Amino acid sequence: MIPMMNTYETIRTTLHFNKFVVGELLFVEYKCPIEQEAAGVWTPMDYFVHVLSGKKTWRTTDGTWIAEKGQTLFFKKGAAVVYQDFKDDFCVLVFFVSDNFIRDVVREVSGQLSGQRDANVLQKAAILINGDVTLAAYFQSMLTYFTGTIKPAETLLTLKLKELIVSVLLGGRNPELAGYFQSLLKTDAPVLSQIMEANFSYNLALEDFARLSHRSLSTFKRDFRKYYNQSPGKWLLQKRLDYSAVLLKNPALNVSQVALDCGFEDLSHFSRAFKEKFGTSPAHYRKETPGRGDSQLREADLL
Repeated sequence: MIPMMNTYETIRTTLHFNKFVVGELLFVEYKCPIEQEAAGVWTPMDYFVHVLSGKKTWRTTDGTWIAEKGQTLFFKKGAAVVYQDFKDDFCVLVFFVSDNFIRDVVREVSGQLSGQRDANVLQKAAILINGDVTLAAYFQSMLTYFTGTIKPAETLLTLKLKELIVSVLLGGRNPELAGYFQSLLKTDAPVLSQIMEANFSYNLALEDFARLSHRSLSTFKRDFRKYYNQSPGKWLLQKRLDYSAVLLKNPALNVSQVALDCGFEDLSHFSRAFKEKFGTSPAHYRKETPGRGDSQLREADLL
């Protein structure tokens, strides 16, 4: 099981990162020290990633996102498995931004957003930002703050992040992200169902899901039961088992990988829960799936 790390809290509380902290906002120049090929990450904050060098891949429940030199991506709050490319050193600028900060900026420029209010908001975990000369100059200016010896004023850092969001809102080149920013005005907290559907397959604690949805644990449980009419634990188990039944049809995945990709802590627990729900082991369920050969069942047949 890949452990899930809260990257926002880890960076915020670890001294060796080159970073600036302004309230909830977090600015970091990140040079990847990770030696393992894959790492589980999650964050309760949205964040911008601008790649200075190297390449890294984010895999979420709804897609795979490759970040390479010169690219900028926006990741929504949630979890992912990140894969390291070891050919070149990976270095990025990462800016974590709160929903409230984005809302304040959207309200400030709302009078200039006519014609963009109906922009489609796709429920994707990440958005590739279309760059231009303005954004290139912006990230170059931000890089100078990290290479300097004097920490920039907090007011200046706040204004610089505001500049980035305004550039997206008014630049006209990123309507999907602009639409997402505007959609945050519709509610004071993330939509619970969207958070759960996007992150159910990760091995997160209920406290982590509560943080992702910007609720206390008690409020999260109450809102969850009101929406789903069952407890979070029961819903997560059934959702993960249903997802595993889909993944078992993929001949490229062995049973251990399926259990891992569905958020189960160990293979025996997955096997027991699967058999209780479907009346058969994962191996026999896969065996009954059309198009699979016996040679693909070696490890699975033991379960």
